[in-house]
Amino acid sequence: MSEDLYSERPLFGGAISSSFPHRFQDVSNIRQVPDHQEVFVDPSRDESLIFELLDFKLDVGDNGSAAWFLQDLATEQDAEGCTSGVVEAPGLRYKDLPATVTTAVGQMAISKGRQGREAQNIVKVYLANLRLKEVGTDVLVTAYEPLLINPVSESASTVGAGLPVPATQSGFMQMSEVFKLAVSSFKVNDWSLFSGTAAA
Repeated sequence: MSEDLYSERPLFGGAISSSFPHRFQDVSNIRQVPDHQEVFVDPSRDESLIFELLDFKLDVGDNGSAAWFLQDLATEQDAEGCTSGVVEAPGLRYKDLPATVTTAVGQMAISKGRQGREAQNIVKVYLANLRLKEVGTDVLVTAYEPLLINPVSESASTVGAGLPVPATQSGFMQMSEVFKLAVSSFKVNDWSLFSGTAAA
């Protein structure tokens, strides 16, 4: 049984909230993060969770939107095997209109920071797209789970090279569950956050 304690965490100054484990630390306490992002990491497992607010993409259809954003993310990387689905986010309603939420999962080869292709790790990427049309915003929730750490990657010094210890074996919630929890518990507490981008 997982002993991974989690709670509702404030995002974007409390205007948004989502639940995920306490082991994920706020990156903005360490380095600067763009205003439209909230980034959390568990350095001991090299896992990360990112919340991002983007201008609504009018030319992307609702059904395949998460897969589109994942493919967009993968353009720079070697991505393979994308599967998509839908997760309910019951707390996400704007004037009683439910948001469209789609998810996609893929595998990518990603280098840390400024490292080159020779240092790529194999990472499983979970992406959810929460479409808030009424306020002209696409919300992305992206989770990164390393599957294979390259010996020359920066990550190897912290988590070790090769296959990471499975989360459940370490008493942690699996990244797929962390992702599902973060998306399903996502809610907007103050819609005025979007007033600058709200569709007229």
